[in-house]
Amino acid sequence: MDRHRLCGALREARVPPGLYELPDCPGPPGLPRAEDRLYLEERSGEWVVGVMERGVRTVLERFPDEDRACRSLYARLTAAGLPPVPPTPEEAATLLHDADGIQRRAREQLAQALRTTHRPPEPESEPEPEPEPEPGQGPSPGGAPGGGTHGGCAPG
Repeated sequence: MDRHRLCGALREARVPPGLYELPDCPGPPGLPRAEDRLYLEERSGEWVVGVMERGVRTVLERFPDEDRACRSLYARLTAAGLPPVPPTPEEAATLLHDADGIQRRAREQLAQALRTTHRPPEPESEPEPEPEPEPGQGPSPGGAPGGGTHGGCAPG
């Protein structure tokens, strides 16, 4: 995909043109651009996807080619992104031939990721239960343990 196809794909997906800025993809005449928007541009032989916020451009991702940059921007501007590109017959044959190796490497990468990110769980502190009163030793109705007044009256 190139920026011209991206422009058409974004229009087809009904993404408001004010939300993005693409080279050679003008929005409708008279439409003001949003102050904050995503952009795509070529810089020194690489493609960047970035965000313009309050007039400041910030690069979010860098890509070696226009296709990957366009797909990234499309995915950011739409919920689903583009469907994946099916593998070539050669890639499919390699995948089928090396299925065991692919699974082994995936298991190794998962194990490594679990080892590097595993932290022992922090102990949870539970509130200490209040001791139950012994039979006949509960708080008195006046609120003072072990004595006090009954119903606010002095014994007598």
